[in-house]
Amino acid sequence: MSGNDEWRIIGIETFMVEKVVTYTPQDLADLDVLMHELSVTSFCNEELLNNALNDANVYVYVIRDEGRIVATGTLCIKHTLEFTIADIESVVVSSKCRGRGYGKELMTAMIEAAKRMNVHHIQLTSNPARVAANRLYRELGFERYETNCYKMALLI
Repeated sequence: MSGNDEWRIIGIETFMVEKVVTYTPQDLADLDVLMHELSVTSFCNEELLNNALNDANVYVYVIRDEGRIVATGTLCIKHTLEFTIADIESVVVSSKCRGRGYGKELMTAMIEAAKRMNVHHIQLTSNPARVAANRLYRELGFERYETNCYKMALLI
């Protein structure tokens, strides 16, 4: 455990928001299950996880429950001519563990990490159907920003 790990106590439960540096086959399987909960078309495989972990501007955070990864989020830092910006992506808490404060602690850890990196602002997108997640983002201080969001699929 490094000095950047954070311990939190919620009620009588103690858990840690952990920055992923290495992983086990079980960790990879847990992350894949979580990505499927985020979206039926989402997944995590070894290539994608290695790409994220080998990118100096990408930070994967997790929370474990009884040794298994039950929550994850990814903080992506990008530098432009105008600002250093953070994108928070792929935030999901296992349906079996929702309501325990894991999402809030995960988001708080990523926000604090972005502050330490002197990020100008954080961006994220969230499906409107994810009512609890959208409520959490507003509670944490995120404001809905009206803009056109475009996407171009390069791989099908």
